[in-house]
Amino acid sequence: MRRLTLCLAALILSRAVAQVPSDAEIRKILVDRIGSENLGIGMVVGVVDANGRRIVAYGSLAKNDNRRLDGDTVFEIGSMTKVFTSLLLMDMTRRGEVALTDPVSKFLPPSVKMPERNGRKITLADLSTQSSGLPRLPNNMAPKDPANPYADYTVQQMYDFLSRYELTRDISSKYEYSNLGVGLLGHVLSLRAGMSYEELIRKRILHPLGMSSTTITLSAEEKKRLAPGYNGALMPVKNWDLDALAGAGALRSTANDMLKFLAANLELTDTPLKAALRRMRAVRKDTGMANVEIAMGWHVFEQYGDIWWHNGGTGGYRSFAGFDPVKKTAVVVLCNTSFDVDDIGRHALDSRYPAPLIKPRTVIELTPETLESYVGEYQFGPKFAITVTRDGSKLFAQPTDQPRVELFAEKENEFFLKVIDAQVTFAKDDAGKVTALVLHQGGADQKAAKIK
Repeated sequence: MRRLTLCLAALILSRAVAQVPSDAEIRKILVDRIGSENLGIGMVVGVVDANGRRIVAYGSLAKNDNRRLDGDTVFEIGSMTKVFTSLLLMDMTRRGEVALTDPVSKFLPPSVKMPERNGRKITLADLSTQSSGLPRLPNNMAPKDPANPYADYTVQQMYDFLSRYELTRDISSKYEYSNLGVGLLGHVLSLRAGMSYEELIRKRILHPLGMSSTTITLSAEEKKRLAPGYNGALMPVKNWDLDALAGAGALRSTANDMLKFLAANLELTDTPLKAALRRMRAVRKDTGMANVEIAMGWHVFEQYGDIWWHNGGTGGYRSFAGFDPVKKTAVVVLCNTSFDVDDIGRHALDSRYPAPLIKPRTVIELTPETLESYVGEYQFGPKFAITVTRDGSKLFAQPTDQPRVELFAEKENEFFLKVIDAQVTFAKDDAGKVTALVLHQGGADQKAAKIK
Protein backbone atom coordinates (compact mmCIF):
# COMPACT_ATOMS: atom_id res chain seq x y z
CA MET A 1 0.00 0.00 0.00
CA ARG A 2 3.16 1.94 -0.42
CA ARG A 3 3.92 13.10 -2.32
CA LEU A 4 3.28 16.31 -1.54
CA THR A 5 -0.12 17.33 -0.30
CA LEU A 6 -1.01 17.60 3.35
CA CYS A 7 1.76 15.89 5.24
CA LEU A 8 2.30 15.33 8.85
CA ALA A 9 5.70 14.52 10.23
CA ALA A 10 6.11 13.74 13.88
CA LEU A 11 9.66 13.53 15.15
CA ILE A 12 11.07 12.32 18.42
CA LEU A 13 14.72 13.19 18.55
CA SER A 14 17.48 13.18 21.14
CA ARG A 15 20.05 15.63 22.35
CA ALA A 16 22.79 13.03 22.27
CA VAL A 17 24.20 12.82 18.71
CA ALA A 18 22.21 14.14 15.77
CA GLN A 19 20.27 17.32 16.44
CA VAL A 20 16.65 17.71 15.47
CA PRO A 21 16.22 20.36 12.79
CA SER A 22 14.97 23.62 14.25
CA ASP A 23 11.42 24.73 13.60
CA ALA A 24 12.74 27.12 10.97
CA GLU A 25 14.70 24.34 9.25
CA ILE A 26 11.70 22.03 9.28
CA ARG A 27 9.50 24.74 7.84
CA LYS A 28 12.02 25.35 5.04
CA ILE A 29 11.90 21.66 4.15
CA LEU A 30 8.12 21.84 3.99
CA VAL A 31 8.09 25.01 1.91
CA ASP A 32 10.66 23.55 -0.51
CA ARG A 33 8.63 20.36 -0.85
CA ILE A 34 5.24 21.98 -1.25
CA GLY A 35 5.73 25.33 -2.91
CA SER A 36 2.92 27.86 -2.69
CA GLU A 37 0.94 27.59 0.52
CA ASN A 38 -2.38 28.48 -1.06
CA LEU A 39 -2.60 25.31 -3.17
CA GLY A 40 -4.54 23.56 -0.43
CA ILE A 41 -1.67 21.14 0.15
CA GLY A 42 0.84 21.05 2.94
CA MET A 43 2.75 19.26 5.66
CA VAL A 44 2.87 19.24 9.43
CA VAL A 45 5.91 18.20 11.44
CA GLY A 46 5.63 17.31 15.10
CA VAL A 47 8.60 16.78 17.39
CA VAL A 48 8.64 14.98 20.73
CA ASP A 49 11.39 13.81 23.07
CA ALA A 50 11.96 13.60 26.80
CA ASN A 51 11.57 17.39 26.89
CA GLY A 52 8.14 17.50 25.25
CA ARG A 53 6.54 17.92 21.84
CA ARG A 54 6.19 20.58 19.16
CA ILE A 55 4.34 20.91 15.86
CA VAL A 56 5.43 22.73 12.70
CA ALA A 57 2.70 23.19 10.07
CA TYR A 58 2.64 24.49 6.53
CA GLY A 59 -0.28 24.59 4.12
CA SER A 60 -4.04 24.27 4.49
CA LEU A 61 -6.39 21.35 5.00
CA ALA A 62 -7.44 20.93 1.36
CA LYS A 63 -7.99 22.77 -1.89
CA ASN A 64 -10.39 25.67 -1.37
CA ASP A 65 -10.21 25.05 2.38
CA ASN A 66 -7.91 27.40 4.26
CA ARG A 67 -8.22 25.69 7.63
CA ARG A 68 -4.79 25.00 9.08
CA LEU A 69 -3.37 21.59 9.84
CA ASP A 70 -2.43 20.56 13.35
CA GLY A 71 -1.58 17.50 15.38
CA ASP A 72 -5.22 16.39 15.38
CA THR A 73 -5.69 16.33 11.59
CA VAL A 74 -6.73 12.82 10.49
CA PHE A 75 -4.94 10.90 7.72
CA GLU A 76 -5.00 7.39 6.32
CA ILE A 77 -1.77 5.72 7.48
CA GLY A 78 -1.91 2.75 5.09
CA SER A 79 0.66 0.05 5.70
CA MET A 80 1.80 1.51 9.01
CA THR A 81 -1.25 -0.44 10.20
CA LYS A 82 0.94 -3.53 9.82
CA VAL A 83 3.03 -2.49 12.83
CA PHE A 84 -0.11 -2.30 14.96
CA THR A 85 -1.16 -5.75 13.72
CA SER A 86 2.22 -7.19 14.73
CA LEU A 87 1.98 -5.47 18.12
CA LEU A 88 -1.41 -7.10 18.54
CA LEU A 89 0.24 -10.45 17.78
CA MET A 90 2.94 -9.89 20.40
CA ASP A 91 0.37 -8.84 23.01
CA MET A 92 -1.70 -11.95 22.34
CA THR A 93 1.38 -14.15 22.70
CA ARG A 94 2.12 -12.44 26.02
CA ARG A 95 -1.40 -13.29 27.15
CA GLY A 96 -0.94 -16.91 26.04
CA GLU A 97 -3.75 -16.68 23.51
CA VAL A 98 -1.51 -17.58 20.56
CA ALA A 99 2.11 -18.59 19.94
CA LEU A 100 4.43 -17.28 17.25
CA THR A 101 4.96 -20.86 16.08
CA ASP A 102 1.24 -21.55 15.73
CA PRO A 103 0.30 -22.48 12.16
CA VAL A 104 -2.14 -20.05 10.58
CA SER A 105 -4.37 -23.00 9.69
CA LYS A 106 -5.03 -23.57 13.40
CA PHE A 107 -7.31 -20.54 13.49
CA LEU A 108 -9.06 -20.87 10.11
CA PRO A 109 -12.22 -22.82 9.30
CA PRO A 110 -11.56 -26.48 8.35
CA SER A 111 -12.77 -25.75 4.82
CA VAL A 112 -9.77 -23.47 4.19
CA LYS A 113 -6.68 -25.28 2.91
CA MET A 114 -3.65 -23.16 3.78
CA PRO A 115 -0.74 -23.62 1.38
CA GLU A 116 2.22 -25.65 2.68
CA ARG A 117 5.62 -26.54 1.27
CA ASN A 118 7.96 -29.43 2.01
CA GLY A 119 5.98 -30.34 5.11
CA ARG A 120 6.30 -26.80 6.56
CA LYS A 121 3.24 -24.78 7.55
CA ILE A 122 3.00 -21.00 7.51
CA THR A 123 3.11 -19.64 11.07
CA LEU A 124 1.93 -16.40 12.62
CA ALA A 125 5.57 -15.29 12.89
CA ASP A 126 6.08 -15.91 9.16
CA LEU A 127 3.23 -13.51 8.39
CA SER A 128 4.60 -10.80 10.68
CA THR A 129 8.15 -11.00 9.30
CA GLN A 130 7.00 -10.96 5.66
CA SER A 131 8.50 -14.38 4.97
CA SER A 132 5.41 -16.55 4.50
CA GLY A 133 5.92 -17.05 0.77
CA LEU A 134 2.50 -15.56 0.06
CA PRO A 135 2.39 -12.97 -2.75
CA ARG A 136 1.95 -9.24 -2.25
CA LEU A 137 -1.71 -9.48 -3.23
CA PRO A 138 -4.10 -12.31 -4.14
CA ASN A 139 -4.76 -12.64 -7.85
CA ASN A 140 -8.53 -12.90 -7.44
CA MET A 141 -8.99 -9.23 -6.61
CA ALA A 142 -11.30 -7.67 -9.19
CA PRO A 143 -12.43 -4.38 -7.68
CA LYS A 144 -15.62 -2.86 -9.01
CA ASP A 145 -14.11 0.53 -8.22
CA PRO A 146 -10.35 0.71 -8.94
CA ALA A 147 -10.23 3.96 -6.97
CA ASN A 148 -11.12 1.96 -3.84
CA PRO A 149 -9.51 -1.38 -4.70
CA TYR A 150 -9.87 -3.29 -1.40
CA ALA A 151 -13.44 -2.28 -0.59
CA ASP A 152 -15.22 -5.29 -2.06
CA TYR A 153 -12.60 -7.97 -1.44
CA THR A 154 -14.25 -10.49 0.87
CA VAL A 155 -13.08 -13.00 3.43
CA GLN A 156 -14.50 -15.79 1.26
CA GLN A 157 -12.42 -14.60 -1.70
CA MET A 158 -9.34 -14.68 0.51
CA TYR A 159 -10.19 -18.21 1.63
CA ASP A 160 -10.70 -19.30 -1.98
CA PHE A 161 -7.30 -17.90 -2.97
CA LEU A 162 -5.47 -19.52 -0.06
CA SER A 163 -7.08 -22.88 -0.73
CA ARG A 164 -5.78 -23.05 -4.29
CA TYR A 165 -2.48 -21.16 -4.05
CA GLU A 166 0.78 -23.08 -4.41
CA LEU A 167 3.87 -21.58 -2.78
CA THR A 168 6.77 -20.92 -5.14
CA ARG A 169 9.50 -20.94 -2.48
CA ASP A 170 10.16 -22.48 0.91
CA ILE A 171 8.44 -20.80 3.83
CA SER A 172 10.68 -18.41 5.79
CA SER A 173 13.40 -18.65 3.14
CA LYS A 174 13.01 -15.18 1.67
CA TYR A 175 11.57 -11.77 2.50
CA GLU A 176 8.64 -10.80 0.27
CA TYR A 177 6.42 -7.90 1.30
CA SER A 178 2.83 -9.10 1.38
CA ASN A 179 -0.33 -7.11 2.06
CA LEU A 180 -2.16 -10.42 1.86
CA GLY A 181 0.06 -11.96 4.54
CA VAL A 182 -0.40 -9.25 7.16
CA GLY A 183 -4.06 -8.80 6.26
CA LEU A 184 -4.44 -12.53 6.93
CA LEU A 185 -2.61 -12.13 10.23
CA GLY A 186 -5.06 -9.48 11.39
CA HIS A 187 -7.94 -11.70 10.30
CA VAL A 188 -6.86 -14.82 12.19
CA LEU A 189 -6.09 -12.81 15.35
CA SER A 190 -9.59 -11.37 15.25
CA LEU A 191 -11.01 -14.88 14.79
CA ARG A 192 -9.03 -16.08 17.80
CA ALA A 193 -10.27 -13.17 19.92
CA GLY A 194 -13.87 -13.51 18.73
CA MET A 195 -14.27 -9.89 17.66
CA SER A 196 -13.70 -7.69 14.63
CA TYR A 197 -10.21 -6.45 13.82
CA GLU A 198 -11.28 -2.88 14.52
CA GLU A 199 -12.78 -3.77 17.89
CA LEU A 200 -9.75 -5.87 18.83
CA ILE A 201 -7.15 -3.25 17.87
CA ARG A 202 -9.13 -0.56 19.72
CA LYS A 203 -9.47 -2.64 22.89
CA ARG A 204 -5.97 -4.12 23.05
CA ILE A 205 -3.78 -1.37 21.51
CA LEU A 206 -5.44 2.00 20.99
CA HIS A 207 -7.20 2.38 24.33
CA PRO A 208 -4.19 1.32 26.45
CA LEU A 209 -2.02 3.84 24.57
CA GLY A 210 -4.59 6.64 24.79
CA MET A 211 -4.87 6.88 20.98
CA SER A 212 -8.39 8.27 20.89
CA SER A 213 -8.24 9.57 17.29
CA THR A 214 -6.95 6.38 15.67
CA THR A 215 -9.63 4.23 14.10
CA ILE A 216 -10.95 2.58 10.95
CA THR A 217 -14.53 3.86 11.02
CA LEU A 218 -14.50 7.63 11.38
CA SER A 219 -17.00 9.43 13.58
CA ALA A 220 -18.78 12.53 12.28
CA GLU A 221 -16.36 14.69 14.26
CA GLU A 222 -13.30 12.82 12.93
CA LYS A 223 -14.54 13.20 9.37
CA LYS A 224 -14.40 16.96 9.84
CA ARG A 225 -10.71 16.63 10.78
CA LEU A 226 -9.87 14.29 7.88
CA ALA A 227 -7.45 15.71 5.33
CA PRO A 228 -8.81 14.80 1.86
CA GLY A 229 -6.48 12.65 -0.22
CA TYR A 230 -4.90 13.62 -3.55
CA ASN A 231 -2.96 11.71 -6.19
CA GLY A 232 0.35 12.73 -7.73
CA ALA A 233 -1.41 15.05 -10.17
CA LEU A 234 -3.06 16.77 -7.17
CA MET A 235 -6.49 15.50 -8.11
CA PRO A 236 -8.82 14.39 -5.29
CA VAL A 237 -9.17 10.65 -4.79
CA LYS A 238 -11.40 8.40 -2.74
CA ASN A 239 -10.54 7.14 0.69
CA TRP A 240 -9.73 3.44 0.83
CA ASP A 241 -11.83 0.91 2.71
CA LEU A 242 -10.39 -2.44 3.80
CA ASP A 243 -12.32 -5.27 5.39
CA ALA A 244 -10.88 -8.74 4.81
CA LEU A 245 -7.35 -7.30 4.70
CA ALA A 246 -7.88 -4.60 7.33
CA GLY A 247 -4.75 -5.61 9.24
CA ALA A 248 -2.62 -4.60 6.26
CA GLY A 249 -3.67 -0.96 5.97
CA ALA A 250 -7.08 0.14 7.27
CA LEU A 251 -6.17 2.52 10.11
CA ARG A 252 -6.53 6.30 10.14
CA SER A 253 -4.64 8.36 12.69
CA THR A 254 -3.23 11.75 13.68
CA ALA A 255 0.22 13.10 14.48
CA ASN A 256 -0.62 13.47 18.16
CA ASP A 257 -1.79 9.87 18.38
CA MET A 258 1.23 8.57 16.50
CA LEU A 259 3.48 10.49 18.90
CA LYS A 260 1.86 8.57 21.74
CA PHE A 261 2.59 5.32 19.91
CA LEU A 262 6.22 6.23 19.25
CA ALA A 263 6.74 7.52 22.77
CA ALA A 264 5.57 4.12 24.01
CA ASN A 265 8.06 2.38 21.72
CA LEU A 266 10.84 4.56 23.12
CA GLU A 267 9.57 3.97 26.66
CA LEU A 268 9.26 7.69 27.20
CA THR A 269 5.90 6.70 28.66
CA ASP A 270 5.03 3.63 30.69
CA THR A 271 2.25 1.55 29.14
CA PRO A 272 0.72 -1.92 29.62
CA LEU A 273 2.18 -2.80 26.21
CA LYS A 274 5.84 -2.27 27.17
CA ALA A 275 6.69 -5.99 27.15
CA ALA A 276 4.93 -6.59 23.82
CA LEU A 277 6.68 -3.58 22.25
CA ARG A 278 10.05 -4.91 23.36
CA ARG A 279 9.29 -8.37 22.02
CA MET A 280 8.58 -6.89 18.58
CA ARG A 281 12.30 -6.09 18.33
CA ALA A 282 13.52 -9.48 19.53
CA VAL A 283 13.40 -11.15 16.10
CA ARG A 284 15.28 -9.81 13.07
CA LYS A 285 15.68 -11.32 9.63
CA ASP A 286 17.49 -10.39 6.44
CA THR A 287 15.46 -8.77 3.66
CA GLY A 288 17.99 -9.09 0.86
CA MET A 289 18.21 -5.28 0.72
CA ALA A 290 21.40 -3.53 1.74
CA ASN A 291 21.33 -2.31 5.36
CA VAL A 292 17.69 -3.32 5.87
CA GLU A 293 16.31 -6.07 8.10
CA ILE A 294 12.77 -7.02 9.08
CA ALA A 295 11.54 -7.57 12.63
CA MET A 296 8.00 -8.14 13.86
CA GLY A 297 6.21 -5.57 11.73
CA TRP A 298 9.04 -3.03 11.80
CA HIS A 299 11.84 -2.75 9.25
CA VAL A 300 15.32 -1.76 10.43
CA PHE A 301 17.73 0.62 8.72
CA GLU A 302 21.27 -0.32 9.75
CA GLN A 303 23.41 2.17 7.86
CA TYR A 304 23.89 4.61 10.75
CA GLY A 305 22.90 2.51 13.72
CA ASP A 306 19.47 0.96 14.03
CA ILE A 307 16.42 2.93 12.93
CA TRP A 308 13.13 1.07 13.25
CA TRP A 309 10.60 2.19 10.66
CA HIS A 310 7.63 1.46 8.47
CA ASN A 311 5.92 3.50 5.78
CA GLY A 312 2.53 3.33 4.17
CA GLY A 313 0.46 4.52 1.27
CA THR A 314 -3.10 4.44 0.00
CA GLY A 315 -4.52 6.14 -3.07
CA GLY A 316 -4.14 9.65 -1.70
CA TYR A 317 -1.89 9.35 1.36
CA ARG A 318 1.69 8.54 2.33
CA SER A 319 3.12 7.90 5.78
CA PHE A 320 6.40 7.13 7.51
CA ALA A 321 7.17 6.31 11.14
CA GLY A 322 10.56 5.52 12.62
CA PHE A 323 12.51 5.61 15.86
CA ASP A 324 15.99 5.06 17.26
CA PRO A 325 15.76 3.31 20.66
CA VAL A 326 19.38 4.13 21.55
CA LYS A 327 19.25 7.85 20.80
CA LYS A 328 15.61 8.01 22.00
CA THR A 329 14.57 9.53 18.68
CA ALA A 330 11.59 8.86 16.43
CA VAL A 331 9.58 10.30 13.56
CA VAL A 332 6.16 9.92 12.03
CA VAL A 333 5.23 11.47 8.71
CA LEU A 334 1.64 11.58 7.49
CA CYS A 335 0.67 12.92 4.05
CA ASN A 336 -2.61 13.27 2.19
CA THR A 337 -1.14 12.77 -1.27
CA SER A 338 0.96 10.24 -3.14
CA PHE A 339 4.22 12.22 -2.87
CA ASP A 340 7.26 10.69 -1.16
CA VAL A 341 7.93 11.66 2.46
CA ASP A 342 10.33 8.92 3.58
CA ASP A 343 13.35 11.17 3.05
CA ILE A 344 11.94 13.71 5.51
CA GLY A 345 11.64 11.03 8.16
CA ARG A 346 15.08 9.55 7.56
CA HIS A 347 16.79 12.94 7.65
CA ALA A 348 14.97 13.98 10.80
CA LEU A 349 16.06 10.79 12.52
CA ASP A 350 19.67 11.05 11.41
CA SER A 351 21.11 14.04 9.55
CA ARG A 352 23.56 11.77 7.72
CA TYR A 353 20.68 10.73 5.52
CA PRO A 354 20.40 13.33 2.74
CA ALA A 355 18.46 16.45 3.55
CA PRO A 356 15.11 16.35 1.74
CA LEU A 357 15.52 19.71 0.08
CA ILE A 358 14.43 20.12 -3.51
CA LYS A 359 16.76 22.15 -5.70
CA PRO A 360 15.18 25.52 -6.56
CA ARG A 361 13.92 25.39 -10.13
CA THR A 362 12.31 27.85 -12.51
CA VAL A 363 9.33 26.65 -14.54
CA ILE A 364 9.10 27.89 -18.12
CA GLU A 365 6.21 27.75 -20.57
CA LEU A 366 6.46 25.77 -23.80
CA THR A 367 4.27 25.95 -26.86
CA PRO A 368 1.53 23.35 -27.29
CA GLU A 369 3.39 22.09 -30.39
CA THR A 370 6.56 21.45 -28.39
CA LEU A 371 4.66 19.68 -25.63
CA GLU A 372 2.77 17.59 -28.17
CA SER A 373 6.05 16.34 -29.64
CA TYR A 374 6.82 14.59 -26.36
CA VAL A 375 3.50 12.72 -26.18
CA GLY A 376 3.90 8.97 -26.56
CA GLU A 377 4.98 5.74 -24.88
CA TYR A 378 8.56 5.15 -23.75
CA GLN A 379 9.57 1.54 -23.11
CA PHE A 380 12.13 0.74 -20.38
CA GLY A 381 11.63 -3.02 -20.38
CA PRO A 382 9.11 -5.78 -21.14
CA LYS A 383 6.85 -4.82 -18.23
CA PHE A 384 7.62 -1.17 -17.59
CA ALA A 385 6.99 1.95 -19.62
CA ILE A 386 6.18 5.62 -19.13
CA THR A 387 3.26 7.10 -21.05
CA VAL A 388 3.48 10.85 -21.67
CA THR A 389 0.27 12.78 -22.30
CA ARG A 390 -0.69 16.42 -22.73
CA ASP A 391 -3.65 18.26 -21.24
CA GLY A 392 -3.70 21.78 -22.61
CA SER A 393 -0.53 23.53 -21.47
CA LYS A 394 0.45 20.72 -19.06
CA LEU A 395 2.51 17.58 -19.67
CA PHE A 396 2.04 14.40 -17.64
CA ALA A 397 3.93 11.13 -17.21
CA GLN A 398 2.34 7.88 -16.04
CA PRO A 399 4.61 4.90 -15.24
CA THR A 400 3.13 1.42 -15.56
CA ASP A 401 0.65 0.70 -12.73
CA GLN A 402 1.36 4.07 -11.08
CA PRO A 403 -0.49 7.39 -10.83
CA ARG A 404 -0.11 10.11 -13.45
CA VAL A 405 2.23 12.94 -12.39
CA GLU A 406 2.86 16.36 -13.89
CA LEU A 407 6.15 17.24 -15.60
CA PHE A 408 7.41 20.82 -15.27
CA ALA A 409 9.64 22.31 -17.97
CA GLU A 410 12.83 24.13 -17.02
CA LYS A 411 14.37 23.92 -20.51
CA GLU A 412 12.86 23.02 -23.87
CA ASN A 413 13.61 19.31 -23.46
CA GLU A 414 14.30 19.11 -19.72
CA PHE A 415 11.58 18.59 -17.13
CA PHE A 416 11.37 17.89 -13.42
CA LEU A 417 8.86 16.32 -11.04
CA LYS A 418 7.64 17.89 -7.85
CA VAL A 419 6.33 14.67 -6.36
CA ILE A 420 9.81 13.14 -6.05
CA ASP A 421 13.38 14.23 -6.68
CA ALA A 422 13.54 13.14 -10.33
CA GLN A 423 14.06 14.73 -13.73
CA VAL A 424 13.25 13.79 -17.32
CA THR A 425 15.16 14.65 -20.48
CA PHE A 426 13.70 14.06 -23.94
CA ALA A 427 16.30 13.06 -26.55
CA LYS A 428 16.00 14.02 -30.23
CA ASP A 429 17.66 12.82 -33.40
CA ASP A 430 19.45 15.06 -35.92
CA ALA A 431 16.13 15.87 -37.58
CA GLY A 432 14.66 17.09 -34.28
CA LYS A 433 12.35 14.11 -33.82
CA VAL A 434 11.88 12.90 -30.23
CA THR A 435 13.31 9.38 -29.96
CA ALA A 436 13.79 8.65 -26.27
CA LEU A 437 13.21 9.67 -22.68
CA VAL A 438 15.92 9.64 -20.01
CA LEU A 439 14.82 9.35 -16.38
CA HIS A 440 17.29 10.83 -13.87
CA GLN A 441 16.58 9.54 -10.39
CA GLY A 442 18.64 8.40 -7.40
CA GLY A 443 21.92 9.10 -9.17
CA ALA A 444 21.03 6.82 -12.09
CA ASP A 445 20.12 7.68 -15.70
CA GLN A 446 17.69 5.25 -17.36
CA LYS A 447 16.92 5.59 -21.07
CA ALA A 448 13.73 4.43 -22.75
CA ALA A 449 13.06 4.40 -26.46
CA LYS A 450 9.92 6.03 -27.78
CA ILE A 451 7.82 3.22 -29.25
CA LYS A 452 4.63 5.08 -30.21
